[in-house]
Amino acid sequence: MRVIGLMSGTSYDAVDAAAADLSLVDDSLVLRPLGLVSEAYDEVVREALGAALPPGTTSMAEVCRLDTRIGQAFAAAAVRADRELGEGRSELVASHGQTVYHWAEDGQVHGTLQLGQPAWIAEATGLPVVADFRPRDIAAGGQGAPLVSLVDLLWLRGRPGTPVALNIGGIANLTAPDGTAFDTGPGCALIDAAARGFSGGRLAYDVDGALAARGGVHEPLLRRLLEEPYYALPAPKTTGKELFHLGHLRDALAGFGTLPAEDVVATLTMLTARTVADAVRAAGATEVIASGGGTRNPVLMTMLGQCLPGVPLRSSDELGLPAAAKEAYAFAVLGFLTAHALPGSVPSATGARQARVLGSITPGRNGLRLPPPAENRPVRLVLE
Repeated sequence: MRVIGLMSGTSYDAVDAAAADLSLVDDSLVLRPLGLVSEAYDEVVREALGAALPPGTTSMAEVCRLDTRIGQAFAAAAVRADRELGEGRSELVASHGQTVYHWAEDGQVHGTLQLGQPAWIAEATGLPVVADFRPRDIAAGGQGAPLVSLVDLLWLRGRPGTPVALNIGGIANLTAPDGTAFDTGPGCALIDAAARGFSGGRLAYDVDGALAARGGVHEPLLRRLLEEPYYALPAPKTTGKELFHLGHLRDALAGFGTLPAEDVVATLTMLTARTVADAVRAAGATEVIASGGGTRNPVLMTMLGQCLPGVPLRSSDELGLPAAAKEAYAFAVLGFLTAHALPGSVPSATGARQARVLGSITPGRNGLRLPPPAENRPVRLVLE
């Protein structure tokens, strides 16, 4: 089955669309990557989305507008991916949507909201769309994240030692081979917020780590940031920009006077490296396989390497899964599993009572024709 996976992370800079050929062969799920295209949000949508995200406020009217506009942006990316990568022969679209709120309190997730109305995708492509993956896991008592843990576990199974999969997006998360998975804390969320704040909106993020490279780590600020209670919570746990936003940084800066922007960004970069490294060490990792936008920040990756002496730090590209496209491919896999009536969650990773078939399906132009339910769950992911 040829599937298009759509993803826009917490950095909300673009919609990534990855196309893949997927098949079940004995006990393996075989994935042949076909490539990735990215469509940047237009400035109107990006600004409206940024204004609506915590700690901002919004209205139901604006939520409705965003749901439509984001859905249209996802639809455009899917059409392009089908044309340029799928040769017009795609059979299914799997859309993560754009997370705008993750309702977590006292270690429990009560709900989550991803915008990007799938009807726009189905109408534009003519294909059935699997969307809204997270709520079913939450309804079953889970955190609704990190859902990519299933792909990580299938993909790294059989690799020697204790390989840990790490994704650094707006929020960073890891998966250990024992099935433990959780958000470690901010990936690039606070770095991005500081870059935008200090530049008056001119910078969306710290390009190539340039700000951090010119600064130095402010140790008292770092110690204060590390006092955040989230880091000490046991897994499974998830977080988001509901916690790690510009207001969080402003609170931490109180009493320090005016610090150079470069020092603040360098400190936030070290915060991400330290919190990720602490989680990696706790997992007893013998190697780290990293992906996500944060891997393109050389200062962050250097700091992470310094915090993990003796632990090899590799890009998922080295193992055949493009780092920039990994999450989009992961949701293509989850959509494929849903279409075949197979569970897409890992209870040990999310804390759910039981593994569930995830998502809701919007029929395509020719109605809904799904393949027969698969008889067996795959136990490994094989890349071709």
